Amino acid sequence: MIFPNNSQVYISISSVDMRKAIDGLSLLVKSHLKHNPFSGQLFVFTNKKRNIVKILYWQGNGFCLWQKRLEKGCFRWPSTNSDILSLTARELSWLLEGLEINQVKAHPKLEYNIAY
Repeated sequence: MIFPNNSQVYISISSVDMRKAIDGLSLLVKSHLKHNPFSGQLFVFTNKKRNIVKILYWQGNGFCLWQKRLEKGCFRWPSTNSDILSLTARELSWLLEGLEINQVKAHPKLEYNIAY
């Protein structure tokens, strides 16, 4: 996958009609998710069967639309009370690989302070 570095990821919890392309999805980002589709952030959508994912993002001078369709099985889509969920790039990778985004056994991110 080629996505912009350090982009914020937003996932739409409700299912979307996968016949929608760039124009339809960007309208959903603006009206339903209340975000700016031109922000460079990644917006992730799925269908009712949870076997197709589309990712929409703006890259400098145009929209990019990435799609993955599973031949067997479905994505482990998170559930929440809100319409949108913020993810890290790491969690998005897990989702696309068929894993839960709340991995209990994953190595935690470490940050070190440099002492001078």
